[in-house]
Amino acid sequence: IVFVTGVHEEAQEDDILDAFSEFGQVKNLHVNLDRRTGFVMGYALIEYDEKEEAQDAINTLHGKELLGKTIGVDWAFVKHTGGGGTGSGGLRGRRGSHRKR
Repeated sequence: IVFVTGVHEEAQEDDILDAFSEFGQVKNLHVNLDRRTGFVMGYALIEYDEKEEAQDAINTLHGKELLGKTIGVDWAFVKHTGGGGTGSGGLRGRRGSHRKR
C-alpha cells in the first residue's frame, strides 16, 4: 500500500487514479474527505496487486506535481529490520525500571 501526501484539496478520485494507474492495476484507492468542507484531507492510500508496481509509482511520482501541488509518495507501512527496535510492545529494556523495591 502506497501513502500519498500533499494531495490537492479539490482532487477527485479519478485524478489520482489516472496518475497512479500508469504503473499497474490499482486494486484499491482510499481518499478521506473533510466532513465539513467535502474536500480531500490531503492524503490518499493506494493499493496495487504487485509490489513492483507500487515501487515504480513511488520511484516515479514522489516529488512530482499533481494538480499543481507537489506530492510525496512512499510505502504506507514499513517493516523494521535488524537491531534498534524495541521488540514486543515497546517494553524491552524498561521492564525492570517499574519494579517495586
